[in-house]
Amino acid sequence: MARLRHIAVVVKDLDKAADFYAKVFGWSIRQRGDGATAFDDGVGQVSGVWELHRLPAVNPGILVYIMVDDAAATLQRITAEGGDIVQPIGGDPGEVTARFRDPGGNVLGIYQGKS
Repeated sequence: MARLRHIAVVVKDLDKAADFYAKVFGWSIRQRGDGATAFDDGVGQVSGVWELHRLPAVNPGILVYIMVDDAAATLQRITAEGGDIVQPIGGDPGEVTARFRDPGGNVLGIYQGKS
C-alpha cells in the first residue's frame, strides 16, 4: 500500500508561501537539517519542502487536494491571504471541492471530507 507522505512545492517567494500555508491551513513551518524550509500538515500525515530551484511543472501535471473541514471557510482564508480561486465550490458534481492558485502560482485543490 502506498500513500502520499512528502511533497515538494516550487515557489518564487519562500517566505510568502510559508506564511500563506501556515495561516490558511495551520501547517507547521520548520528548518530542516540541510537548511531547507519545510512544512508538516495539520494532522501529521504529510510533510514537504518548498523549492526555489526547480521550474514549475507544465500540463499535464498532478493536482494535489488538501482535505479540509469547511471548504467555504477555507476559501475565505485563501483569498484573505493572497490566493486566487480558480474553481469555486460546485465544479466537481457530487463532491465538495474547489481549486485555488497560491501566491507562488501553484494550483491546488481543497476537498471537504464527508461529515
